[in-house]
Amino acid sequence: MSSISQFRKNKLMYVFNVFFDVNGSGTIDKKDFEIAIERFCNLRGWSGDSEKVEKTRSCLLKVWDGLQSGADKDQDGQVTQDEWCAMWDEFSKNPSAPQEWQTQYMNFMFDLVDTSGDGSIDEAEFCEVCQNNGVPAAEAADAYRRFSKGGTIQVSHDEFAKYWVEFFASEDPVALGNFIFGKTSFN
Repeated sequence: MSSISQFRKNKLMYVFNVFFDVNGSGTIDKKDFEIAIERFCNLRGWSGDSEKVEKTRSCLLKVWDGLQSGADKDQDGQVTQDEWCAMWDEFSKNPSAPQEWQTQYMNFMFDLVDTSGDGSIDEAEFCEVCQNNGVPAAEAADAYRRFSKGGTIQVSHDEFAKYWVEFFASEDPVALGNFIFGKTSFN
């Protein structure tokens, strides 16, 4: 794992801790995804067995299955921090060929943030999701302004996909993709 700088490891661990290890156990397992499903559905005001709840459940459980099969090297039903970092290190060597679950999760996150469904993420949408994941409002707004270049870039799905690769693969501390999860510093 020596090819991952401390900067990039800090980014990876931020996403691990905030968006994946939602129960704070130190590893990622299926329970984290069950909690995340409930959290995302509550965020959107969806309840019961509505079509949107079922679609979210189906998507995130497929993400879990893919993550587990791609990263859980010892097959113990959980993904450790080392397994997480090793998997994303592999991704960085060929980011044009992501694992299917990685693409599914990226699409899920884009759709989660694009609450209006207009095909782009605006500052209000971005800040709402970030705040619901513990990012202070001012930091989320600053992050949005950075990757949207002060609102001059429309954050479409294609732009988000480019930023996604930068977040997970780039060692460049000024890459715009570093800010797509709302955090502005990984030192």
